[in-house]
Amino acid sequence: MTEVTTYSPEYYEALIRRYFDACNAASYNGLVSSFTEDAVHYFPAGLPDVPWRSSDTIAKKWIWCVDNLGSQWTIERIIISHNKPEAMIEWTHWKNKSGTALRGAEWYDFRDGKISEIRAYYASSADKDVAINELVDFDYAGRGYHLSSI
Repeated sequence: MTEVTTYSPEYYEALIRRYFDACNAASYNGLVSSFTEDAVHYFPAGLPDVPWRSSDTIAKKWIWCVDNLGSQWTIERIIISHNKPEAMIEWTHWKNKSGTALRGAEWYDFRDGKISEIRAYYASSADKDVAINELVDFDYAGRGYHLSSI
């Protein structure tokens, strides 16, 4: 009989935070170890080569973003289900080489203690004419969101 391991909400939150740390550090091993081998990262329409399929592809694409865009990410809010292997976060993607940023949210599904799927949603379409893509008239500063990259 196969034993099913259950993971706590604290475990999943720590996993997401380790994943973001690995993104910011452009750590291939840290990224790959965050995901199931067959993980899928979905994105809104308009980006090339999406979705990203496999832990290897996801790691290489985020490393490319760090190297070419100066990408860094901050977690703004995080909610972990108390009884299902799923979570929701808000984030900011800082593109430091262009001085721009994009805000959004992601839904996470987990399997075997790793991330198996991410579905990304943007706060707005990626408008190249503004420095920070975000919701209109939302008080980011007043709500304690990061106003610059870390």
